[in-house]
Amino acid sequence: MHRRPAATAAVLPLALAAALTFPPGPAWAQEADAAEAPAAGSGQRLDWGACPEGDYGTGMECATLRVPVDHDRPRGRHITLTVGRLPETGRGGAEGSVVVNPGGPIGFSIAYLAAYGDSFAGLREHMDIVTWDLRGAPNGQGGFSTPLDCDWRYAATPAVPADQAASAELAAANRAVAQECRAADPALFDHMSSADHADDLEAIRAALGERRLNLHMTSYGGVIGQSYARQYPDRVRTLYLDGTADHTREGDAVYEGFARDGDTAFDRFADWCAAEESCALHGSDVAERWRALTARADADPIPAPVAGVHYTGRDLEATAFAVLTANRPGATWRELAEAVLAAEDGDASGFVRDPDRPFPGFPQPGVVECLDWNRPADHAQMAATVARLSEVAPNTGGRLHMYGSILTCAGWPTPVTNPPGPLPEGVPPLLGAGTWSDFGSTSRAVASVPGSVSIVHDGPGHGLYWNGNACVVAHADTYLRTRELPPPGTGC
Repeated sequence: MHRRPAATAAVLPLALAAALTFPPGPAWAQEADAAEAPAAGSGQRLDWGACPEGDYGTGMECATLRVPVDHDRPRGRHITLTVGRLPETGRGGAEGSVVVNPGGPIGFSIAYLAAYGDSFAGLREHMDIVTWDLRGAPNGQGGFSTPLDCDWRYAATPAVPADQAASAELAAANRAVAQECRAADPALFDHMSSADHADDLEAIRAALGERRLNLHMTSYGGVIGQSYARQYPDRVRTLYLDGTADHTREGDAVYEGFARDGDTAFDRFADWCAAEESCALHGSDVAERWRALTARADADPIPAPVAGVHYTGRDLEATAFAVLTANRPGATWRELAEAVLAAEDGDASGFVRDPDRPFPGFPQPGVVECLDWNRPADHAQMAATVARLSEVAPNTGGRLHMYGSILTCAGWPTPVTNPPGPLPEGVPPLLGAGTWSDFGSTSRAVASVPGSVSIVHDGPGHGLYWNGNACVVAHADTYLRTRELPPPGTGC
């Protein structure tokens, strides 16, 4: 296995397009036995049989696999992974396996594949489709692998601290939340990064008896895929990334990329407004008006009476981004333009997407993310990064995107163990695909490997393959079977 360097890190999930809830798995798959179990890769094989809750009507089969909590201590305590398989349906026998992760990071991948895996029907005629429930999924999120007993709660993204004292106060609050979760199982909590999931994936490869893996990784699953390629480059046959976060650039460069993606989305809206007379801002400099509005809101937050809150400029940028990449751009962009007009008149209610949750947020604590992304050492470093993101993306950089969620990881008791970094030589060419909201990030990750190709979808959405984009499915299936890539610049 690969020994990972300690570092400092953190940040927000790339959530799945739909939030699902499945019942928690039974006790047989959740126990965390200690000591001297067989080491991962030591001859274990997957004994396929019935899944704990049946085959979901899809023919799903399940097996369990014992893996170390800490893969650098293979003779230490072990936990249980539950692996699922949709067997090949053709008559010629499976050509191999494709291992799938739908993102999240969630623990109920088996149930998710069973419920939403129709797009894999063609690929399944030739190959087994395999997935696994991630270690440490919080109770209540389903899944049949060993869970972490932790209360994942919704938390609004906190404001950027004004000074070192405020940063220390935030860090102390974050630490208390994390310690409460960590106390349930410190060893598992400390080994839930995407690098640990990649080590689990390597154990699954060995148990499958595959020399190299075909990986189909979507959304946050792509971070696990990049981690696997970083740690086991010679074990990758193909790696398809769909709508994922770039985890290949070091330092603030990775966050600057996300910030620029936001301004690309804003530019698309501004161009539409310039061409569309029904836009309430038509005929004016949209970017200039927007920057004036957000600057005013930063100086004097604008009330949003519908939710009983006030919005800063950063709040406006964060809430607007969901509209800029929405599935109904025409209607929602008109609403955004009208919301800008109303906010200029002193009412920001048009920016409220959910009065019960008026500020962007996410489940906390995000254990995987907080071990995967670099966090600042102090307030000065944080302020410098925030200023830099606003500089490189003057229209939306203040929303901070993934870096904003770093605020909930500052002060954590566990250091970052899987910071972003380049992929090594030896990784074969990758295939990526992405939409308005995620093509930029996906293409940067894919382009880090020479000879790779990214497919662009000129439209909204997230998870093109899972959502049945026939063009993307055809290219991805060909690549996963034959390693043949579409021409550079392919669009779907």
